[in-house]
Amino acid sequence: MGIERYAAQMYAGVLGKMIGVYLGRPVEGWSYEKIQEVFGEVDYYVHDRIGAPLVVADDDLSGTFGFFRALEDNGYPVDLTPQQVGQAWLNYIIEDKTILWWGGLGRSTEHTAYLRLKDGVPAPRSGSIALNGPTIAQQIGAQIFMDAFAMTSPGDPDRAVALVRAAASVSHDGIAVEAACFLAAMEALAFDVRALDDLIEGALPYVTLATLKKLIDDVRMICAQESDWRAVRAWLDPRYGYGVCPGPCHIIPNHAMVLSALLLGGDDFQRSVTIGASAAWDTDCNAGNVGCLNGIRLGLEGLRGGADFRAPVADLLYVVTADGGSCVTDAVQQTNGIVRAAAALNGEPVPARGPRYSFDYPGSTQGFVPCPYGDAPYPVARVGNLNESSDESGLAIEYCALAQGVACQVSTPVFLDFSVLANNFATIASPTLYATQTVRAHVKAFAGVNPRLRFYVLYYDSDNEVRRMAGDLFDLVRGVNALEWTVPDTGGMPIFRLGIELVADRRLDGRIGFLDLDWDGAPAAFEQQGMLMTSIWNLAPYWLQAWVSSARQFAPDFTYTYCISHTIDNGVVTMGTQDWADYSVESGIAFSLHEAGGLVLRSKGHRRYYAAILSGGTTSSIIARRDNVVETLASVPFPYEMDRVYALRFEAQGDALVLSIDGARMLETRDPEGRHARGGAGFVVERGTILADGFRVAAL
Repeated sequence: MGIERYAAQMYAGVLGKMIGVYLGRPVEGWSYEKIQEVFGEVDYYVHDRIGAPLVVADDDLSGTFGFFRALEDNGYPVDLTPQQVGQAWLNYIIEDKTILWWGGLGRSTEHTAYLRLKDGVPAPRSGSIALNGPTIAQQIGAQIFMDAFAMTSPGDPDRAVALVRAAASVSHDGIAVEAACFLAAMEALAFDVRALDDLIEGALPYVTLATLKKLIDDVRMICAQESDWRAVRAWLDPRYGYGVCPGPCHIIPNHAMVLSALLLGGDDFQRSVTIGASAAWDTDCNAGNVGCLNGIRLGLEGLRGGADFRAPVADLLYVVTADGGSCVTDAVQQTNGIVRAAAALNGEPVPARGPRYSFDYPGSTQGFVPCPYGDAPYPVARVGNLNESSDESGLAIEYCALAQGVACQVSTPVFLDFSVLANNFATIASPTLYATQTVRAHVKAFAGVNPRLRFYVLYYDSDNEVRRMAGDLFDLVRGVNALEWTVPDTGGMPIFRLGIELVADRRLDGRIGFLDLDWDGAPAAFEQQGMLMTSIWNLAPYWLQAWVSSARQFAPDFTYTYCISHTIDNGVVTMGTQDWADYSVESGIAFSLHEAGGLVLRSKGHRRYYAAILSGGTTSSIIARRDNVVETLASVPFPYEMDRVYALRFEAQGDALVLSIDGARMLETRDPEGRHARGGAGFVVERGTILADGFRVAAL
């Protein structure tokens, strides 16, 4: 058997990471005394008690799964370099907005490293003690971002440590990197070894610093003597606590508490993450690391050993990067990405990408829950997985007392729900589903008489109100039903939930199973047009929030649809997903003060894309950008005027790229290297401003 034999443990590790983060996030930054006074122990989710949503954007998750893309983006190199991970930072981070704590140069470790990278300092010097000093370089971030890299190497601690060292040294050095590598080795070994003492002994050879060895020895000693985690924390605090370690979030106290939570929690998953979340210091980071390692070590059975942490989460997470269409995601999709990376690193065939919703793992639901916007008079649905009671995987929808006037509605998010959004770490995204795309599903019906089914979408209108569009009803027959539905035109407004509705004319009890659900390719015709600014005080209507912008200014306009402005090179604004491959993008663009500007397509992040640009008032060009390298693929003279609208159309089909201006083909070229196969579309401007009248994407 290949790497896929470890897939369920990888899924449990991803879930464990998410659960720990969501458990500890509400009390992050609280003092130990306050946590004890308010909660005593954080043994289950407490988000609702402080008025916060459960599923939130968090640096622990966005950094873990965002930076991990450096592997795929570079062809899964076994010898991944810090420079490659550093380029992923620059590609996926939006300055002052996403992933990081933007606490300032010399205060936030990651912000400091980002500024070094931006200034041209390569990794690993960008995170080095030599450049940033021992305090900044030895905070906690290396440990919190490492789990996905480690999970690519089941049973191979050497490779796990090498990958984590490369990734961690972008921003950290010294004991911070060694602690991350130590945990990485434990996670790699945990796929085959369950006993904690054996994991620690197996990972110790990767520790070279005497300070870290002493910390590990001291934690093992005190945890052997004390079973009460509060007594252990009281012993650790004067020796390893924040009071004796400089900086805002030093690795030493937090690494000590991660090890303590593991040792004191033993094989009780709930107990271990409870300790990590209750002991203060960096609660979400610590509980997240503990949850990940114990998810791998104890498997899905271990996660079921106490309270049900999975059902409220329903696999959902946000990975907030400049690749906006991948923000709203889930544990199954992230796990499958780790499985593909692990197979490639092992030299095995890389599993093909399956349907977006494949429900592969035991109990997985991929965000589907009874619809919070449903209008049924009472609960009529339970959501689970067919594999909880059979050998078949699929979303199980159990309905009870379905009848005339009482429908069953289940839905999943495909964009941000602004009614519950917590705007921490700048939760920005693009939808994953667009009007005119076709949803396809295989639905298994088990009875002779089944409910009828229709798909629906919830979207925001121009007044930020929630609207619904539904399709026709399908009759379900016993067995597997292949269904397709093309999403209606929403007038360019963003869809934020995809739903499934079951209806019946008389009482029905039973269940159906979604074996898979998917859509792919660019929309047949998605367009935003005529959405003008109505007030200088309303610069963020929901339709504009479907865009991900790293341009300094991006706003609706009084005359045109959008205004995009940036003071330096590479101000990019995009919408779309990595499903978009062959398509055209069009807009009417008026050029103000600028060096260059135009249209972008097939973007993956904001430093990897094709662009069709006009520059200097004299030239039209097609360029390919990949990190720091910008190559002109074709260029011709084209004198153009300021403040006149030019109709630009840029298209990609296979390796062919075409730019048309005012209906005339201006440039045709090919990129035989195939640098960018798919990705989102939008605009780019450099050192100035462009105004864009509308935006249209159409599949080719």
